[in-house]
Amino acid sequence: MVTKDGNPAVGIDLRESEGALKQLVARILDEAKTVGASSAEVSVSQDHGLSVSVRKGEVENIEFNQDRGFGITLYIGDRKGVASTSDSNDASIKETVARAANIARYTEPDKCNGLADADRMPQSMPDLDLYHPWPITPDDAAELAKRCEAAGLGFDKRISNTEGAQTSTQAACRVYGNSHGFVGSYISTRHGLSCLLIAEDAKGMQRDYWYTVDRLPGRLQAAEEVGLEAARRTIARLSPRKVPTGRFPVVFSPQMATGLIGHLLGAISGGALYRKASFLLDSLGSNVASSHLSLSEQPHLVQAIGSASFDGDGVATTDKAFIEQGIVKNYLLSTYSARKLGMSSTGNAGGVHNLIVSGKVCKTQDLLGLAGTGLYVTELMGQGVNGVTGDYSRGASGFWIESGELSFPVDEITIAGNLKDIYRDIVCIGDDPDLRSNIRAPSILIGSMTLAGS
Repeated sequence: MVTKDGNPAVGIDLRESEGALKQLVARILDEAKTVGASSAEVSVSQDHGLSVSVRKGEVENIEFNQDRGFGITLYIGDRKGVASTSDSNDASIKETVARAANIARYTEPDKCNGLADADRMPQSMPDLDLYHPWPITPDDAAELAKRCEAAGLGFDKRISNTEGAQTSTQAACRVYGNSHGFVGSYISTRHGLSCLLIAEDAKGMQRDYWYTVDRLPGRLQAAEEVGLEAARRTIARLSPRKVPTGRFPVVFSPQMATGLIGHLLGAISGGALYRKASFLLDSLGSNVASSHLSLSEQPHLVQAIGSASFDGDGVATTDKAFIEQGIVKNYLLSTYSARKLGMSSTGNAGGVHNLIVSGKVCKTQDLLGLAGTGLYVTELMGQGVNGVTGDYSRGASGFWIESGELSFPVDEITIAGNLKDIYRDIVCIGDDPDLRSNIRAPSILIGSMTLAGS
């Protein structure tokens, strides 16, 4: 579909495609029966969108995307075959189904293979209101990005350069069906605006960014606000100082706390557990974190970034607690990993859906006051996280905390510890959760970590 000027349309209504994709999934499942599959499942995705990037007031890139893909999984007894295609014509579907069947005949049987139980499929589909298309033109998208960048560049004369600003809009339709007779779907949108700037003074250059993202275009931050926040963050990083080596309190900003919580989720995920690749093996019912920390999932929040009615196995999603006052209440399990562990799926094939971080909450300023003297982390570098032992060592930058206040920027620091100790040493969490991610993490204060500075 194209617009009158010959450009791909970004205002395609996926509600018109949803029914056709469901019919196509049913057709593929019928084809699977003809090649001898004992069961089958099909995942279909259709995406379209627009991304416009500008730099120094000039348009750099205009990208349209319009993609469709089919993932077909066939089971012949306990044997599994997987194949994919982007072509929906009859010949291609037949060929892909046959290829999946041939793969299944030559794979090793695994008693944990197979569909989720039929009674785990959703009995009804809540309206999560995730679809809010934004029929913005490339010209208008470019104008937004230009306004965003211009606001940042004009904030301070020390803003010396820019890596640009970007406006994006994406829409997606997901359909999943299996031979239990379940076919489910949802359509969603995701819109964003971002800006990355460079500042310079006598002590060198620094860079930072800001962005806004939402299901609804009308809830995005104003373009000028995004640019100004990117500029403020960039200027604040100029002239970093050195700090002493030692043990100090560490505050993870909301953006960095998301990763810290992600490591904990990874440690209680089924894949890591059945492979014995986690520092939290056999932790169900055990205390693994401070009593000030709880993690729960709310997958049916209306219009939220991480909402979903079913997981990648077609299992209905439900509210649940993973960590409750420091104690592991549930692992994150797909159908396969649950069977490997002799347990039941938690509806988390593909990850979590709107993870809520809760516990002992302090206002952000009070949290800094509790830290007293220490480090406020705004950026982490490197991959120094060992999921098997829990050892944690990463490069960091941010701001030094003195007398409970952010005092001056710092960089070239290494923060280290063991995640087992770090999670137990959570003192409190902030009142500033970042809602732009599937993990809604606030600032988190760790009582003490090793800092390698000057």
